Amino acid sequence: MVTIKDVAKAANVAPSTVSRVIANNPRISEKTKRRVKEVMEDLGYYPNLQARSLAAKSTQTIGVIMPNSAYHAFRNPFFPEVLRGISMNAHDSRYGIYLSTGSTEEEIHEEVLSMVNGRRVDGIVMLYSRVNDRTMQYLAEIDFPFTVVGRPSTYEERITYVDNDNIFITNQVTKYLIDLGHKNIAFVGGNLEFVVAHDRLNGYRMALTEAGLPVNEAYLVHESFVNDNGRDAIQSLINLEVPPTAFVTQDDLMAYEIISHLDALNIRVPEDISIVSFNNLSLSEHSKPPLTSVDIGTFQLGQVATQCLIEKIEHLDTLPKRITIPTKLIERKSCAPKR
Repeated sequence: MVTIKDVAKAANVAPSTVSRVIANNPRISEKTKRRVKEVMEDLGYYPNLQARSLAAKSTQTIGVIMPNSAYHAFRNPFFPEVLRGISMNAHDSRYGIYLSTGSTEEEIHEEVLSMVNGRRVDGIVMLYSRVNDRTMQYLAEIDFPFTVVGRPSTYEERITYVDNDNIFITNQVTKYLIDLGHKNIAFVGGNLEFVVAHDRLNGYRMALTEAGLPVNEAYLVHESFVNDNGRDAIQSLINLEVPPTAFVTQDDLMAYEIISHLDALNIRVPEDISIVSFNNLSLSEHSKPPLTSVDIGTFQLGQVATQCLIEKIEHLDTLPKRITIPTKLIERKSCAPKR
């Protein structure tokens, strides 16, 4: 890891000068400041903000970062529910919430920089874990208080995160379908930019392998393909020489869409195809048919992530934690034994 001494050596100044540049000391000339900052950027050095934040007045505010704009995020019931957990815990500890509004990865990163450098928040909860996410890497490098809902792809031992055991539970729901007699099981997964999508795909693959079943690459579909192609995407699976008799889907919203497309093709759930999903939205109990879904403890994910963040804000020496929220398969009417 790059240190102040490394920056000082490369910039040909004393370490104390680098510290003064970081503190924006007026005694340092603009020319020297520019040179030192250029070296910091070239070396990828991010100053540790913990000590500086001790001297700053607390904002009593928590930043919440979503994977895309609030407009799109709130169309997915997962986010209001996880935010309910965050807001209740924050309220109990007298913290307010600052929601991100960036609609691209670049905008989100710039907003986090603004939150941190502008002292707008005391800490941050990230509601996603993107593979090789530079925003998460930045927060880890500067040791700014933050927690993640999801397993980080890097710096796992240095980051406090709250997650489900997505490999295990996807393994279990796939085995659930296998135990019902299904051997040809399709997997409609999420965007592989996100760690959760990789973990669930790995759990699915593992279950098939353990059961002595082949992993048919033609059965692996990502939600963007279904979103972009609609009924044609499902039709392409049904038209395979050996079509799937069951689906594992990334979340309940995708399951609803697939059921709708199957219905338009006169394919019945669960009589012709079984479907199991994730998130256990309240609507899933009332869908047609009622959806078999994994309860991932969405409220608890937000609540515990916030609890850990506030602990980190108020006790900077708190060690990183990995907390696993239990899951439960809620059996309803969307799965049946293979006919």
